[in-house]
Amino acid sequence: MLNIKIVCVGKIKEKSLESLINEYLKRLTKYCKIEIITVDDEKVPTSLSTLEENRIKEVEGKKIMQKLEKYENASIYFLDLKGKEYTSYEFAEEIQNVATYLSSTIVFVIGGTLGFSDEILKIPSKKICFSKMTFPHQLIRLFLLEQIFRAFKIQNNETYHH
Repeated sequence: MLNIKIVCVGKIKEKSLESLINEYLKRLTKYCKIEIITVDDEKVPTSLSTLEENRIKEVEGKKIMQKLEKYENASIYFLDLKGKEYTSYEFAEEIQNVATYLSSTIVFVIGGTLGFSDEILKIPSKKICFSKMTFPHQLIRLFLLEQIFRAFKIQNNETYHH
């Protein structure tokens, strides 16, 4: 069975969003082993210099790297605005190809409010972009889970009603 890890910066603060995330986690247990791994985010001041922004991204990046060390043979995907945009069918095919030919573990990484440090983006990985629009990183967690669920439904030729 495929192992999927989602490394995220920051905790979910809204109960309704947490409830939806837990619902998708429950649905996904039929198809894979899935786990969300959270690292603490850094406080972002209202007024932010470039130096402070880089410092925050570096601190969060080090926390992410500590989690990724456990998954050296995994296929890693960063959710990043500079990444490739997939259709749901392409995403399903990507997951299937990784599971079949590359690795039994996929790690998706969702950065904090400010994104990723340059250092962490040097880690061998693929980049995925869900949209050129900006969304809260907490909401992207739900989007990712929904798309993973949809991918398994597509792979198994199961109907999925939105």
